[in-house]
Amino acid sequence: MQCIDTSARISRPDDFYQMLIDAHQGLNDDDSMKLNAKLVLLLANQIGDMDILGQAIDLARECSSPGAEIAA
Repeated sequence: MQCIDTSARISRPDDFYQMLIDAHQGLNDDDSMKLNAKLVLLLANQIGDMDILGQAIDLARECSSPGAEIAA
């Protein structure tokens, strides 16, 4: 079983973050949530590995509590 890789892999993280923020520009809360859901499904399809996707969901839930961070 593979383990999820949480090391930094985005070559330009600030640029990616700005792209993500820009994609939400002008959207209301409902449309913004729809965009996030579509993005998650597209990226999940790109990953494709159910074990990795399950680990990602578990990690995201663990890190959803206040003050929690994803360890690299």
